[in-house]
Amino acid sequence: MAELMVEPRIRGFISLTAHPEGCAANVRRQVKIARAGGPGEGVGNVLVLGSSQGYGLSSLLTAVFGYGARALGVCFEKEPSEEKTGTAGWYNLVEAHRLAEAEGRAFSTINGDAFSDEVKRTVVRELKGRFRPLELLVYSLAAPRRVDREGVVWNSTLKPLGESYTGKAFDLRHHTVIDAALEPATDDEIASTVKVMGGEDWRDWISLLREEGLLAQGFRTVAYSYIGPEQTAEIYRRGTIGKAKEHLEATGIQLNTELSADGGGAWVSINKGVVTQASSAIPAVPLYLSAVFKVMKERELHEGTIEQIVRLFRDHLGPGKTPTTDNEHRIRLDDLEMLPDVQAAVVERWADINDETLHELTDYAGFRRDFEQLFGFSVDGVDYSVPTEVNRALELVAIEK
Repeated sequence: MAELMVEPRIRGFISLTAHPEGCAANVRRQVKIARAGGPGEGVGNVLVLGSSQGYGLSSLLTAVFGYGARALGVCFEKEPSEEKTGTAGWYNLVEAHRLAEAEGRAFSTINGDAFSDEVKRTVVRELKGRFRPLELLVYSLAAPRRVDREGVVWNSTLKPLGESYTGKAFDLRHHTVIDAALEPATDDEIASTVKVMGGEDWRDWISLLREEGLLAQGFRTVAYSYIGPEQTAEIYRRGTIGKAKEHLEATGIQLNTELSADGGGAWVSINKGVVTQASSAIPAVPLYLSAVFKVMKERELHEGTIEQIVRLFRDHLGPGKTPTTDNEHRIRLDDLEMLPDVQAAVVERWADINDETLHELTDYAGFRRDFEQLFGFSVDGVDYSVPTEVNRALELVAIEK
């Protein structure tokens, strides 16, 4: 047994600890919403790449508990020890597996680098042995680094293009509004970011699964992206990440053309801005999210990841549904966030946000709570004053070497 008192050790946009009970409670809450939003059956076999946190975790839970899917997930998480907690994603999946096993659901997890040939071979082996063929693949990777099949290391970079960036941002340690500055990216940094976060690996997965005969008639696939407002555009949509997202979206159009011949399709879903480790690291984005959360909650329009994904399945990807897209073949789950009156209200407040007005004009408290909940802290109903078992086991598929 390894019962420890677990407290948050937050450093910037990460926490060095995660609370097992808090993570489990988060998963149970999402499962409850997924059950209420789905018909209980109809999706079939699903592969979720990036299954342990954020939109990927919500996709997994919605597919399994909302639509009765047989699911295989791929993640990259650190397991716990007797003295240290594992990552939040590890504990999320411990609880998801517990719930699935109690109900006799088919659900397996591979913990490894989804970019690697070893993991790809393991997925093929597992699908052929337990799941095949696939009806749906969800691509929800948010990795900072990729090693390609030739052994070349690519690192993503968060930088503007052409000119330096300056703008408002949070200092998450001191709870203050600051000015952030970043130098423009080089051509190599742009290319490397596209290699990591663009559509190349998504296409590699589809090509491999097709070659192995693992795509069902009518197979569908979806990848996730974000556009955002003008306040974040210079550092996000018109920056290095934006170039990668453009490549991802172009890949989706190409894949859709190929898959539609067999009655299937590929889409990029533009989701609403939410608090994730990735979004918390981008200058201006956390401050914008705090402002738009305030506005959307006032209008009762706010959604988290699970509400978004339940809506994605209900309206676009569920049985018998044909996705509705914009003129660039994108599903727009950010429709509520980008409503003109919502964005106008954010713009009206933006110039006046400072240390004194932060809590009045934004939902900084809600942003901070959402951020802490990513790691299992600040979750209602969890007693953080008592020790908890941290060395929790997760049964994993053995990776093929």
